[in-house]
Amino acid sequence: MNDHGATSSAASASAPAAEPHEAPPPRPRAPAAVVVLAVLAVGYTLWLAQDLLLPVLLAMFFALVGNPIIRLLQKLWLPRFLAALLVLGLGIAGAGLLGAQLAQPAGEWLRQAPRELRDLAPRLRKLTAPVQEANRAAENIARAAGGESARQVPVVRAETRDPWRALVATPKLLASVFAVVLLTFFFMVYGESLQRNAIALLPGRQQKKLTVEILQAIEREISRYVLTISVINAVVGLVYAALLRFVLQVPLDEALLWGTMVALLNFAPYVGPLIGLSVMLLMGFLSYDALGQSLLPALLYLGLHTLEGQIVTPIVLGRRMALSPLVLILALMLFGTLWGIVGLLLAVPLLVCVKLVLVRLEGMEGWARLLE
Repeated sequence: MNDHGATSSAASASAPAAEPHEAPPPRPRAPAAVVVLAVLAVGYTLWLAQDLLLPVLLAMFFALVGNPIIRLLQKLWLPRFLAALLVLGLGIAGAGLLGAQLAQPAGEWLRQAPRELRDLAPRLRKLTAPVQEANRAAENIARAAGGESARQVPVVRAETRDPWRALVATPKLLASVFAVVLLTFFFMVYGESLQRNAIALLPGRQQKKLTVEILQAIEREISRYVLTISVINAVVGLVYAALLRFVLQVPLDEALLWGTMVALLNFAPYVGPLIGLSVMLLMGFLSYDALGQSLLPALLYLGLHTLEGQIVTPIVLGRRMALSPLVLILALMLFGTLWGIVGLLLAVPLLVCVKLVLVRLEGMEGWARLLE
């Protein structure tokens, strides 16, 4: 029996020890140069394909605005096709009526602006007389230190205008507008079925479930965000138009013009209000002679925007849509550089989409908090 025990001990000693569970190898990380080149390639592609991307993105934006209204009409037993047609038709009719109402005052301002700016120059020269005297003194000092070489040589540039540019641009613009309208209608009607068919192509059940959650969250939150911001901006524009009409006695059509401009600029945070404040300051100087009255349109706009940005919008939207001001400014610079005014309009919804996706991806919550 002892021999048997010794044999068992020797066998167990000679048996190889169980290997510990090996950790999976770390995922390879791309070099920084490759990441930078990939980012540059994506940015160049977005800029190069803007004629194709912008109508699609604008159509998705307008469809997200109309989707909550379409759902409400569906609850009233209206088919989705008719609900989308009704919402789109009312939107186009409203935009057309507003454009027709604003065409006359906008054209009048464009015709009068050069003459008004020439008349404004002497007034501004009086206000900036101390600064101009300081500049002349600095120029005299620089000229005395540098001699004749410090003189500036005027450069005359000849600008050539291509008469065919407007002729080519007009049909292209009309085609883009028609494409946006048509795509908006199809996104409203067939967007949900397109999502279901795309999700059915995914291989795993878990992937389908995660994708459904992400798409539903994006569609719900972005629709709510875009519709809420659109309503807030429209109310801001109407309130500012009413202030101009009843406080400064501005004609109604002109007040609606400035109110519409304020509402549209409010879609681009920070940048839009800054442009609006500059325009209102210029409008005040062009319209009134007294300094205090000239500053009043800009002061009214500044007070209204402060009330909206610091109180109304945070209360209505809450903290879920909070974005870092620095990240927001960078996004506005990026998309504004790539796509111009349309990029400024789409920057915030695209950034909110990125945040919603990062929140629901495992291991990416830190990146989502970075955007807050």
